[in-house]
Amino acid sequence: MNRSQTVEVFRARLRELIARSGLSRAAFAARAGLDRSTLSQLLSPRNDRLPRAETVASIAVREQVSVDWLLGLSQEGRLGAGVLSRALEIEAGASSPADARLASWLSEAAGYKIRYVPTTLPDLLKTEEVIRYEFQDYDSRVPKARIEQAEERLAYSRRPETDMEVCSSLQGMEGFARGHGAWSGLPVAARAAQLESMIGILDELYPTLRWFLFDGRQRYSAPLTVFGPKRVALYVGNMYLVLNSTEHIQALTRHFDGLIRAAVIQPPEVIDFLRGLLNELNAGTAPGPVGAPARSGGAS
Repeated sequence: MNRSQTVEVFRARLRELIARSGLSRAAFAARAGLDRSTLSQLLSPRNDRLPRAETVASIAVREQVSVDWLLGLSQEGRLGAGVLSRALEIEAGASSPADARLASWLSEAAGYKIRYVPTTLPDLLKTEEVIRYEFQDYDSRVPKARIEQAEERLAYSRRPETDMEVCSSLQGMEGFARGHGAWSGLPVAARAAQLESMIGILDELYPTLRWFLFDGRQRYSAPLTVFGPKRVALYVGNMYLVLNSTEHIQALTRHFDGLIRAAVIQPPEVIDFLRGLLNELNAGTAPGPVGAPARSGGAS
């Protein structure tokens, strides 16, 4: 952030502290060890100067918040030993990126751009049959819960204020259509139905939902979701690594933007790409490597 942005964030968070305290401005200033005139100057929209270090420190100590939060360097305001642990959290027990906690984090980020790199297919685009296939070895309640969570994410993406970008490798989609790897046991009809469903949802939701495909031979990304300026959740297998610091959020946002810049298939082209995979699947041919002709052979 530049200086003017830092001043603006500091002013907004100072107002938040005053409102949270329930005190008058005079009483708040006295508790923070400030002159009332100093507090008025800090709150003035005409003020474009950063507060003195001792002023920020005094407010932080009296109000039990972190200096980083006051200056917009962190999204976590709690002070003490918990600050570091809250800037970098581990959320265990996540059996899938479509975890219930994502719904809460999405709600907190309402109105902000959501950036999403899926593990396999985007959760909000998955059919019930694909979800049941992925979780066939789990307790019977798990697939049902995952279907409900996928439906919730799709419903979220249909809200008028939603702005979501998805980025993944085109080889991942080709592997799905071919029935390679983890998809080898999924019937051709189920894969075809999944492609048809994706085409319909993307056609419905574009441009508020934009899917970019990069060349996996040139780029890589771990599964992650950037919840606007609030947090980033990295899925690392049965748990999330949750980052709350502004610096980390900005770094991973830049990483995601780099994936988009490297995308070889842009959102307006994704539907045609999926239709091509569907046609080849229905014709009984498997798509060849990027830039190569399709090869004959069974899709499954």
